[in-house]
Amino acid sequence: MQEIIKRAKELLADGTVARVLGWKAGDLPYNPEPAYFETEEDLKDFVYNGFCGANLSKYMIEASKKEGKTMVCLKPCDTYSFNQLIKEHRVDREKAYIVGVGCKGKLDIEKIRKMGIKGIESIQGAEITDEADTLTIQTIYGEKTCSYADAMLERCHVCKGKEHMIYDEIIGESKDTKDADRFDEVKRIEAMSPEEKFAFFQNELSKCIRCNACRNVCPACSCRKCVFDSNKFDSSQKANVDSFEEKMFHIIRAFHVAGRCTDCGECSRVCPQGIPLHLFNRKFIKDIDEFYGEYQAGADAETKGPLTDFTFGDVEPGHTGERG
Repeated sequence: MQEIIKRAKELLADGTVARVLGWKAGDLPYNPEPAYFETEEDLKDFVYNGFCGANLSKYMIEASKKEGKTMVCLKPCDTYSFNQLIKEHRVDREKAYIVGVGCKGKLDIEKIRKMGIKGIESIQGAEITDEADTLTIQTIYGEKTCSYADAMLERCHVCKGKEHMIYDEIIGESKDTKDADRFDEVKRIEAMSPEEKFAFFQNELSKCIRCNACRNVCPACSCRKCVFDSNKFDSSQKANVDSFEEKMFHIIRAFHVAGRCTDCGECSRVCPQGIPLHLFNRKFIKDIDEFYGEYQAGADAETKGPLTDFTFGDVEPGHTGERG
């Protein structure tokens, strides 16, 4: 972390950048939040550790409109989102100085809580430079420990890789954290009967409080005005009144980002109800791979996505209909 801060100070001092986009400490040891830093003095609040899961790519949409360059810290998985935003002309590459930061997997506080660890006061072992495989957690009930890997976000267990897809410089090393197949859970749901699938998603989506956190954090949801904010629709900015609206919001959103979602997992990470929203997007990714050939959104900033690029080898509509 100190190396990142040192570099940020240098870039601010020589005028290369006008601001730094990173994370600042929150009111608890496990909730750092995205923040801008415009002076060296501001950087005293800068943090980077295992709980800095936020994908900062989307914040660069607004940063691109500001005067001067912004130094932005991107983890390997974040760079896919940034590339996709370049492709969609939503960010200005010339306004970004990208520092690829190392990552050894990001932590999920909810997983730690589910282990029965409550009343957390401090956590050791979450620093990016710490090689410890165990988290030592001080609580009001005494010291607790848990495996770092067991506390990682789901997306880190199916990590796309430790390479940054776009950067100006890299600070820190990344670890390969993948130990599961990305589509295992999708395949499990596909194997269910129609009635079981309906019951599964009805149970999950019934928890939705329409806070819009998933939409607001999603790099692929970057429309200037969202259809769900339009006063022409009854579904604008309100809680669901029936089960139809519960499903409509999330299914429509999943269709809107299909072929563009990089599977960054932010939707599930920020959901206060713990709904595994990434499963909708991952189902689309799996089908696109099967119908059009393997494709990773955001792997570069030029390649056209399969849903926006016609070829004579495209799957026939009848085939997809038969498949269901």
